[in-house]
Amino acid sequence: MEPHPTNLSLTADERLLIEWNDGRRRTYAYRELREGCPCATCREKRSQPPPPVTALPILSPGEAQPLRLLEMRPVGNYAYSITFSDGHDTGIYTFELLRQLGRDE
Repeated sequence: MEPHPTNLSLTADERLLIEWNDGRRRTYAYRELREGCPCATCREKRSQPPPPVTALPILSPGEAQPLRLLEMRPVGNYAYSITFSDGHDTGIYTFELLRQLGRDE
């Protein structure tokens, strides 16, 4: 039987806590989830060379604020779609990916 989440909650230190059916508990920093987004756009950005250190990024108002997790919606019986406060919401986080991210509590 494949591991699947049994409970999702946000912690006081602004992390996502997922409890799994095999008893594991993993916590996830919002930034780690955002940077690990599996959507095509984010994968492409990660494969590009980094910008020069002298480049100044232009941030949207959402990106200038502390990152928050706004919503998680189930996708079938295998994943979650996550909406972040920077407006990004296209990544589909499979249970397998979520088991790779985060850290055991």
